[in-house]
Amino acid sequence: MGGGMASNLTAAGRALYVHDNSSTAKAGFNNTKAICCQNLNEIVPACSLVFLCLPSAKEVGEVLFGPNGLVDKSPTKLSIIDTSTLERSEALQFHDELALKGIQYADCPVSGLPARAREGKLTLMFGGSQTLFEQVSPLLALLGNNIVYCGEVGSGQLMKAVNNIIYNINIVALCEILPLAVAGGISADALEQVVTSASSRSFAGDHFIPRMLARKFDGDFPLAGAYKDILNMQKVATEKQALTPLMNAMICSYQNTIADGLGDEAKSAIIKIYEKVLSVEFKRE
Repeated sequence: MGGGMASNLTAAGRALYVHDNSSTAKAGFNNTKAICCQNLNEIVPACSLVFLCLPSAKEVGEVLFGPNGLVDKSPTKLSIIDTSTLERSEALQFHDELALKGIQYADCPVSGLPARAREGKLTLMFGGSQTLFEQVSPLLALLGNNIVYCGEVGSGQLMKAVNNIIYNINIVALCEILPLAVAGGISADALEQVVTSASSRSFAGDHFIPRMLARKFDGDFPLAGAYKDILNMQKVATEKQALTPLMNAMICSYQNTIADGLGDEAKSAIIKIYEKVLSVEFKRE
């Protein structure tokens, strides 16, 4: 995702410094105007605005506060736009710690998969000051075609969690019902035609049903990694004492699938635990 976003910033003629621990990722910018940095020391103090796109809060913390991190070398007016997916509480903690150093921080998680990142068609969910949002909006417009100001810091992560919970409920519904339909005598091909065109159609179905039919359970974000989005909303639900039976059922399916040793596979691998019970497979004839 970060590579696609960086490519769009570079293609627009923006002066861009890029850094990644992966030499392969950096090699993608060798023939562009981007300046490939060997370490974070080369990024600051040259830059006053930094975009982060990292796997988890652990990596964000290392980049910000680790040895030779951004905070140690930052100019006095540094702003950080964090497009990583974190827990809301983690975003708030980073904001508070950076504010003590005079550094602005906004959480701006993205949604849309790598293909849309390369096309500059992501959905961006910004949580931070309205002033900072207005300042960086021209750059955000290079990354996505749906940019939403969600509120103060942390609201971007909460919005991403809301989106992902609804998405995950859709995925689990497919994984639960499609094997049952096969067991009832409906062909997988007929199911695909109806579920991807009739009123049950969803982005989850469009994306995952062809992969399920091909028994392709790799190449997508793994189950175990996506579990952090679930914990985000679960904490809010506990705090607000909310009734969330659908979310709870979805979480149970996640947990059972991970316990079955499938945590490194795509979310669509949830279908395997329902297939096992019915001794069927949802696959092409």
